[in-house]
Amino acid sequence: MQAVRVHEGGELRFEPVADPEPRPGWVVVELRTAGLNRRDLLVSKGVYPFPLPLVPGSDGAGIRRDTGEDVVVLPGLYWGPDDNAGGPDWEILGGPSDGTYAELVTVPVENVARRPAGWAWEESGAFALAALTAYRALFTVGRVRGHETVLVLGAGSGVSTFAVQLAAQEGIRVLVTSSSDEKIERAVSLGAEGGFRYDDGDWPAAVREATGGRGAEVVLDSVGSTWPESVRASARGGRIVVFGGTGGAEVTVPLREVYLEWRSLLGTTMGSPRDYAGLLRMLDQGSIRPVIDSVFPLAEAVAAQQRLTGDHFGKLVLSIS
Repeated sequence: MQAVRVHEGGELRFEPVADPEPRPGWVVVELRTAGLNRRDLLVSKGVYPFPLPLVPGSDGAGIRRDTGEDVVVLPGLYWGPDDNAGGPDWEILGGPSDGTYAELVTVPVENVARRPAGWAWEESGAFALAALTAYRALFTVGRVRGHETVLVLGAGSGVSTFAVQLAAQEGIRVLVTSSSDEKIERAVSLGAEGGFRYDDGDWPAAVREATGGRGAEVVLDSVGSTWPESVRASARGGRIVVFGGTGGAEVTVPLREVYLEWRSLLGTTMGSPRDYAGLLRMLDQGSIRPVIDSVFPLAEAVAAQQRLTGDHFGKLVLSIS
């Protein structure tokens, strides 16, 4: 098969690789598309010390070789029975196990699910990681309810485009932040009420003003370095749900503003099989679709990753066959 692999020094090579052999209880999927995630950049840069060479990529959709079914690949392997957290063997596909930047991938049989009806291959291969992360952050961990306001930091990412749609479908008031008026407008078209420029003065104060002085009951923060601002933008008893650190690995938090106002900092990554079942129910009941920024051939994975570091909106996808 043809695949893209990460080599020493972070070099991505499009090259022939031996076909994967499924273990007992595993299946081979002939991939049609693969979605990019920021995690792929971290894998390529060596932030995660996985053995190399390695096929990155967590999202994908294709045809299950043994049954001929159209399926979506679920990226979270070995979650286990506890919905509070993944088990000791939990990992994300695409490091250390070879992922979806390839013509073929092998995964446990429980990690393939039906392809959403009516979706294009580009959509099917680009939603599982981001949509599942958004669902769990909002509902399982954030416990957002219909009368509350959720603030989504960074309009335009894959997770944020799903978070806006999922929350809006449930009648929840959604606000966003961005450095781009255009991205805020696009988030509004997905269901957000409005947004704030995070490069334009004191945006937490603007959030509080827009919420009648309360702040947002739930803040979704994938930046990390914005924790102090997220705390100030949140309501008394609010929940700041964290699932990324694009702004850096360390941050200083004003503790008194957390415990004296009954706020919670909650960490989450992806989701359990039960979370995925809840996500599918929401997809079946509404009109949520992945927002596709652009599609690249598998051989142009380097260019696709460069686009992922730039001014994109929504998901980037590799077309495989």
